[in-house]
Amino acid sequence: MSATPRRLLVVLIAGFASACSRAVEAPTSDEILWDRWGVPHIYGTTEEELFRGAGWAQMESHGDLILRLYGEARGRAAEYWGEEYLDSDRFLRTMGVPGRGAEWLAEESEQMRRNLEAFADGINAYAEANPELIDDEVEVVLPVTGADVLAHGNRVVHFTFVTGPGVVRQARNALRTGVAQGPMALEAPSGGRPADEVGSNTWAIGPERSASGNAMLVANPHLPWEGLFLFWEVHMVGPGVDAYGTTLVGVPGIAIGFNDRLGWSHTVNTYDGADLFALELEGEGYRFGDEIRDFAEREERILVKQADGSFREEALTVRSSVHGPVVAEDMSRAVALRVAGLERPGVAGQWWDMARARSLREFETALSRLQIPMFNVMYADADGHILYVFNGAVPRRSMGDVETWWGAVDGSDPSTLWTGYHAYADLPRVLDPEVGWLQNANDPPWTSTVPQTLTAGDYPAYMAPTGMAARPQRSANMLRADASITFDEVVRYKHSTVVEMADRILDELLDAARASDDAVTREAVDVLAAWDRTVDADSRGGLLFEAWLTRWLRSESSWGMPWSAQAPADTPDGIADEAEAVRLLAEAAAEVRARRGALDVAWGDVHRARRNGFDVPVSGGPGGPHGIFRVAGFRELDDGTRVMVGGDTYYSVMEFGPAGVEARVLLAYGNATQPHSSHNGDQLALFARQEMRTPWRTRGEIEANLEARTVLPKEGG
Repeated sequence: MSATPRRLLVVLIAGFASACSRAVEAPTSDEILWDRWGVPHIYGTTEEELFRGAGWAQMESHGDLILRLYGEARGRAAEYWGEEYLDSDRFLRTMGVPGRGAEWLAEESEQMRRNLEAFADGINAYAEANPELIDDEVEVVLPVTGADVLAHGNRVVHFTFVTGPGVVRQARNALRTGVAQGPMALEAPSGGRPADEVGSNTWAIGPERSASGNAMLVANPHLPWEGLFLFWEVHMVGPGVDAYGTTLVGVPGIAIGFNDRLGWSHTVNTYDGADLFALELEGEGYRFGDEIRDFAEREERILVKQADGSFREEALTVRSSVHGPVVAEDMSRAVALRVAGLERPGVAGQWWDMARARSLREFETALSRLQIPMFNVMYADADGHILYVFNGAVPRRSMGDVETWWGAVDGSDPSTLWTGYHAYADLPRVLDPEVGWLQNANDPPWTSTVPQTLTAGDYPAYMAPTGMAARPQRSANMLRADASITFDEVVRYKHSTVVEMADRILDELLDAARASDDAVTREAVDVLAAWDRTVDADSRGGLLFEAWLTRWLRSESSWGMPWSAQAPADTPDGIADEAEAVRLLAEAAAEVRARRGALDVAWGDVHRARRNGFDVPVSGGPGGPHGIFRVAGFRELDDGTRVMVGGDTYYSVMEFGPAGVEARVLLAYGNATQPHSSHNGDQLALFARQEMRTPWRTRGEIEANLEARTVLPKEGG
């Protein structure tokens, strides 16, 4: 059957099934059913009760963490917990986060405002009913409000993902050198992060490429395993909604998920929504064109808790320009930060409407509001549609390319001031491509398909960079190689630990090294020749190849063939200086032998995932430059063990057929952080075995796997 009739048949069948299926029925009671993986299935007779139940359930899973995060979002963490939080308080207050929560709440729709306040009520009700389960240190944050919920969301989305506290260092560097050192990198709260700890993979596979004729979707975010980056798995059933998925701790609703008609996922996109503007100071003001403008000023008072329980007060003067608040200055210059999307409240409401959508049209109606200021969107549905959108509040700039705006631009030039955004229709978007699949692994939008459907030249030069790193190449090459993909194959591909760069370059290295008369080099050749080119836990050779690749990429050597936009998933390739590559192999082998005792140590003997007493070997590793699809970021301990601190978090595989959705899911580190919970780390064994769970979604399935039932007390009762 040709592709077009096959798609038509799938759409007709799915459309008939959709027309015949009953609408989502509202529950008849307000309760939470907890399954044996600690996933709450929340039933609400109204939207407010559904959100109230979600607030209660999040506290059961992550109560101490939520209260700490909300205290930080208030800009009062130093007052609550001491000096170590002072820099965070300064940054969030400078950027207006604490007050913005109340402003945004007032601008929400009446229904969403009630939902958010109900979510806060659920948090407070849980704390009141279970005071012994809340850490005394964080109780000071109670009670929380709907404004706290939105301030936290603003901090997470706009001031962690769009930009973050590290931008202050960028601004100070710009004052010293005139260079801002490239795009702002996302950081874990603890400071610093292993490469590729942050990122994501996502796929959408259309009927033309699917063995079943049904569309499939893969959601696979990679984030640090700590703090505000942690995901929480949830099932929400209420009026007009039956959705399953995940959200970041403290954020209401479902940010990545699916219902029986459609699903969506996000990846961090190559998006610039935060710009630095260099200002020339004149007297008490700054130059803007032919004018000298005054800064708008406000005074903040930050209380800082001392070791003896007393407080000291610190004054903070926030100066704002036409471009935004000043984040660094010296005697003659200042640097201001402008962040996109701050005047567009409704992030939680947009995600909620995406979860309730029943068709591509309804989903894009919600998405096109662009209240979620960044993140690629990947989508699939029961009608056979697949969609990729380079989503975001993209500033409409007057000039320049990506690199221009990575630096600190001239803020005295009025033409650099941006005030508007590109419309949804302006953004890179691919619907139902001819190749039958879509992918994103944090690469620019142009390589969402290979061959490319989108052309960078059709968009402003500042929209997104070009290029395709090793992990996106691995992502695309798995899809390119399979003309008829089954659901089970997608599950297997999601767990792929093949090292793309080994497939690209190892044969040439081995051919050159076999002529060496060095005994260590010859032994290294034997180990690498026998290696299966994966970093599965029981694989032997990956540590040696990693040690060599790291040296080679840092050397003055180069690829035989550089990356080419004409072959984006097949280049770079080859070794320009084989003699240097062989010399570096001898160095790498000597280091691995000295550090590990042998050249063929199993990957899982060194790489571990540990949480709450669980300790398992890890299959997976850095996405770049290795090109590993199953990402794991590690921190090396003094004994040489590498402990996983980020990478795979919540991930799912979904297939949307006429009869509903088939899905597999996993939340690698478990669905709780509270000390009393048995679900802190309880999914690590599945993670180590590269297995996934079938999510329970029907009432019968949930009741058959029930761990506990919570009947929510009536509000005020």
